[in-house]
Formats: sequence, C-alpha cells, structure tokens
Amino acid sequence: MKGRLAVSLAFLVPLFYIGMGHMLGWPLPAALGDHDHAMTLALAELLLLLPILYVNRSYFTGGFKSLIHGAPTMDALIAIGASASVAWSVYAMFVMADQLAVGDVNAAAATAMDNLYFESAGTILSLVTVGKYLETRAKSKTGGAIEKLIDLAPKTACVVDEDGSESTVAAEAILPGQVIRVRPGESVPVDGVVLEGASSIDESALTGESIPVEKNPGDTVSAATINRTGTFTFRVTRVGADTSLAKIIQLVEDANATKAPIARLADKVAGVFVPVVLAIAAVTFTAWMFFTGDVNEALTAAVAVVVISCPCALGLATPVAIMVGTGKGAEMGVLFKNAEALENLRGVGTVVLDKTGTITAGTPSVTDVLPATGPDGAPVMSEKALMKLAAALEKGSEHPLAEAIMARADQMGIVARRVEDFQALPGRGVTAREGANQVAAGNDRLMADLGIEVDQAMRESFAHEGKTPLFFAKNGRLVGTVAVADEVKPTSAQAIAALDRLGIKTVMLTGDNALTAQAIAKRVGVARVVADVLPADKERLVRELQDAGERVAMVGDGINDSPALARADVGLAIGAGADVAKEGADVVLMHSDLVDVARAIELSRAVIRNIKQDLFWALFYNSLGIPLAAGVFFPILGWQLSPMFGAAAMSLSSLFVVGNALRLRGFRASE
Repeated sequence: MKGRLAVSLAFLVPLFYIGMGHMLGWPLPAALGDHDHAMTLALAELLLLLPILYVNRSYFTGGFKSLIHGAPTMDALIAIGASASVAWSVYAMFVMADQLAVGDVNAAAATAMDNLYFESAGTILSLVTVGKYLETRAKSKTGGAIEKLIDLAPKTACVVDEDGSESTVAAEAILPGQVIRVRPGESVPVDGVVLEGASSIDESALTGESIPVEKNPGDTVSAATINRTGTFTFRVTRVGADTSLAKIIQLVEDANATKAPIARLADKVAGVFVPVVLAIAAVTFTAWMFFTGDVNEALTAAVAVVVISCPCALGLATPVAIMVGTGKGAEMGVLFKNAEALENLRGVGTVVLDKTGTITAGTPSVTDVLPATGPDGAPVMSEKALMKLAAALEKGSEHPLAEAIMARADQMGIVARRVEDFQALPGRGVTAREGANQVAAGNDRLMADLGIEVDQAMRESFAHEGKTPLFFAKNGRLVGTVAVADEVKPTSAQAIAALDRLGIKTVMLTGDNALTAQAIAKRVGVARVVADVLPADKERLVRELQDAGERVAMVGDGINDSPALARADVGLAIGAGADVAKEGADVVLMHSDLVDVARAIELSRAVIRNIKQDLFWALFYNSLGIPLAAGVFFPILGWQLSPMFGAAAMSLSSLFVVGNALRLRGFRASE
C-alpha cells in the first residue's frame, strides 16, 4: 500500500498541475499551454494517469466484481466515477483528433478545456489510497503484538538431571516430566508444579495483578511469569502449545481472525445508489437518442449524470469525518487506530473493565500506618518510628510491597538504617537483627511462626477493603501494621458515572479475590463484578456478552487482557500499559484515564452523526443534480448541465462535506 500511495502521489502532482493549470491561471510549458498543442496536453495527461490506474487496478477489479455479484460497494462507486472520467476523456481525444484533422485548432483546444477529466480520475484514486494505506498500516500491528507475547517466554532453561547435575537446554527442547530450576530474577520457561523451595512469583504478565503470588511445593507455575525471590525447582506439566502463554497467544490470533468487519454506511448507500445512477444514465442516453438522434448529445448527457454522481461527496463523507474525528481524539489523548474502532464505539452498550492498572493505579502503595498499642492503650511507637523500622527491614527486599514501603519512606524523608543477619522467608516475610534487637516483617503466617498474635478482625477488615497488611515485630512483640493496596485512580468513579449517564453498562473483571474486587467495585460504582478470572475467562466473558447480543468494549492494560481486547467489538488499552495490549487494541487512552472512555464514545457518536449528515447532503445534492444533468428541465427551461459543470458541482459538494466534517474540530465532551 505504501508503494501504491507513493506512485499515485508522484504522478498525481504533475497530472493535477497540467489538467487544472489552464483553469487556475497557472503557467504551463509552451509545448502544452497554447491552442496548437491541445492533443499534446491530452496525451501528457493520459500518460501521467496510466501508472495511477495500474497501481490502483484493484479498485476496478473489486468494484466491478461487486457490481456483477449484485452487491456494489464503495469500490464500485470509485471504479464507475474514475472509469466515466477516463472514458469520456478518451472519447474527447477522438473528437479532438477529428477537429485537428480538418484544421480547427480552436475547436480542439475548447474540447480539451471542457472535456478532459483525467485529473479527476487520478485524484479520486489517490485520495482513496491514502485512507487505505493508513488503515492497512494500523491492521499490520497485530502481528507485532503477537511477537511480543512470544518473546515473554525465556529461550533457555536449567534442567536438573536425576543425579542432581544441571544443564542448560533450549526452551523448545523441554519435555513433560523434566525438573527445572528457576533462580531469582529468571522467568519460568514452561508450566509446571513446584517440587522444592518457595518463592514469590510475579504473574502480572498473565493475570495483570501487580502483587506477586507466594509459591510453595505443590503450587502451579506458568510460563513467562518471573521469579522475584527464592530459588525453586518444578516438574514440567505442559510445554509448547499447551502452556498458558501459548493459549493466550492463540486466543489473540483467533479473536483477531474472527472479528466481524464493520458494515460501512457508505457501502450500504452504494448498494442502492450505484444501480440507480446507472439506470438513470442508461435512460438518459436512450431518451436523448430518441428525441435528438445525436449520439454526441446523448453521450454528453449520460456522462454528465455519471460525473455529477461521482462518489466524491459520498466517498468523502466517511473518511473526512473519520480523519477529523481521529485528529480531535488525538488532541484529547484518545488514539483511534482505524475507522472501524471509531464507528464501532458508537454502538457499544457494555464496557468491560480490567481492575488492575485500569480502575486502579496498578502499583501497590502504602495506605495505612498503624502502630500497635501497649497495655495502657498508648502507641508503642510513633508512625515515623514504625516507618523507620519498616524501611530498615524492607530495604533489602525486592518484593513490590517492600517497594511501596520504601517509596513512602522516601516521601517522609526517612533514610533506611542498616540491619544485620537479613533473611528473606519466601511466602512469609523477612527477619533481621538491628543492634541488639531481633526484628521481623511479614504476613500473619510469619507472626504465627514467631508466636506473635495479630488482630484477626483488623486483618479481615483490611481484606474487605482490598488491602494487604504487613505486620512488624520487635523482640517477639507486635509493634505495628502497615497496609498496602493498589489504590483506585482518582477519576475512576467519575468515569463509571459518565458511562452510566451515556446509558452504558459496566462490568469489572479481575484475577484478584472476590473480597478485594467487591471492595473496589463498591468504591467506584460498578454494579457487576467477576473475580478470580484467568485470561481465557476474560475473553470468554466478552464472547458470552457478544453472543447475548451486546456490543462490547473492553478496557485493559496488561498482556493478560490482550485476548479480551482482541475479541471485543472495540478494545481500548490504557496508555501506561503493556505494549502488547496497546498494539492489540483498537484505541489507546494516552492519559491512562478512564474518563477518556466516555469521551471517546461521545466523540464516536458525534462523528457518526456528522457522517449521516454528509451522506444525506450527498444524496440530496444528487437528487437535484442528476435530473439537471439528465436534461429533465431542458424541454421546459432550456437547462442542461455539461460534464464540465457537473465536475464543478461535484467539487462544490465535496467542499460542503469537508466543511461540515471540520465542525468536529469544535467538539467538546460533556463533563
């Protein structure tokens, strides 16, 4: 498409200059600009048009095939308009040849001035190719998204033999039943079950959840997840196309392949409009032949009908409004990748929202700092002292919860003290010695191991609020609790309310537990929640909604969301999310703000409304122009439209359509 576009534009520029120069007062070369060289001018235009016709021949083959099959499309309109312009221009060249043969140079020059439309054909084809190129470029990015999914899995793995020796093998050579060792920082190469050791696994690539999952013997691990802390071994259960990652890749490919193509408004109109125009042109030719017997008059009238019906206004109605609409969207931070996304978004009735990174920030942060109280009811230490202890313990940890604590400590200006004998206990927490004091931080399991009792009511309260508590102990006593959570974005509740006002239902999907999910949903106003879902479940839910007759938009940010994004009628990716999600989606929200979902839907509705106005104008204009071109008013008023004036009227109609589309630049979304 890029090559077709380059060739089209390279030849269109000189063709347009030569073809329109005499009308616009542009200086032309002496060999083309005077009456003695009218045929040279015509031949130059024809030669410049031929490469444009050749590289864009698919419009003619596709358009005329659609005519033969009885279902004319936009390509049929383009093919007919361009063919009529070329055919009439070639006919005019034969007339010029006859005029020159008898030495009537002035008549030949007048014919060239009024009857050559080669540049009209070149312009129609080139402008359509610009739109086709942009559309093709957007669609080609799906392959890049799938490649990124494939690249997540490591290329090699450490296999542990029966004698305990280790060897490095290619990931594709791993067999079910083999034992694999994974060290901190490495990715899990295939699916399996943990045999020995324990660790925290970052499963965000598959589930989207930012907080790592503790893994112990007997737990399952999946390909492309990352080992954050301890070393462990696992027995391989699934390899190749059977792994969770491979199934996600397959889901993305399947969903992209089965997404229904949009039924374009212009094609629907073309299905009726094209046969009607052809019938009118045929009747016009027949009527003029019957009443005048002059072939030239009959052809002039018939061609005028086709030229004035040329699909410029009708063909521009959709692409120009889409172009202005997508430009306005970009100003708002909403990037539409193709026309289908902008058109489909208008009809969406249900928006499915991922939780982590979409409704929430996607990264854990400290929400509560609660020092423990002594027997007298007074705090055993200040909040700052508790954070100093927390920073000292968590400085050596790579856990995301530790990163959240260190971020809060930095905000408070706390410099972490050094501790000794630091030990990470996967699945539980950390212990260390600070001077003469034994200190520890972790979950309730670690506290139980240390013989320290924690407030279960407070722990359950945190769980209901979607928070993860970290308990801190000093010399065998609980000294405080720090709660960490993936905080709701400030505008999420506003965004849900805006979607409600637009009459759109919302559904929240998350791989998190039901308690946390319900807590988040209650805060933002989402009525329906589906928790504990895997990537395939997200895609399946979107499909079930579609099967029930819903038009579904999916909003997500992670690799795990990519199958659902691809399956949905419109996929919207959060700009701060994974590249795979952004490339696989139809729309990218650059501000990472859910409010932009409602704004995008409002913009889509405004664009479609504008397109319908343009289509109405194009048809109204044709309902007036076609009878004039056909000569209906000639017997009564002496009015008839020549092909030249038909082309001018066609251009004015196109300007009207463009002007109407430009009004979209003033679009403002409701607050």
